[in-house]
Amino acid sequence: MSDPERAMLLSVHPRFATAILAGTKTVEVRRQRVAAPPGTPVLLYATAPTMAIVGMARIASVQVASPGEVWSASRTSAGISRREYDEYMTGATSASGLSLEEPIAFDAPVPLAALRIAGAFHPPQSYRYLSGEDLRKVAAAAPGIEAVLPGAVLAASAE
Repeated sequence: MSDPERAMLLSVHPRFATAILAGTKTVEVRRQRVAAPPGTPVLLYATAPTMAIVGMARIASVQVASPGEVWSASRTSAGISRREYDEYMTGATSASGLSLEEPIAFDAPVPLAALRIAGAFHPPQSYRYLSGEDLRKVAAAAPGIEAVLPGAVLAASAE
């Protein structure tokens, strides 16, 4: 898949997934460099106890900088306290701030068990890009999801 056609699977704690889907958290921070172009669809996997893909958003922009610079730019949008941020970033030399837009909560979350029935599926510790095969598994586990995934992503997953 080329960059405009790929999707990202992002693992987040359930409280952050809820805040992203509500539009109150518009920046997700990561300890590693994230290279994804604007417009990239992001499927939100809520970790335990939810363990399901609960919705999606799009990347508006990505800032890669020092942890201090990312905090300065995102502190009012990251949905975490400075203490939580500093604990998470301990030892990191760079950070990424993913600005998210157009959140969509799925009517029915796609549980990990359903994703695994569709084939071997492993949620990432942080994030990963989804292959066409992965997207087919998500679509198989969640009939109707095609309505919210962009056409280019679905076309690429059919290849």
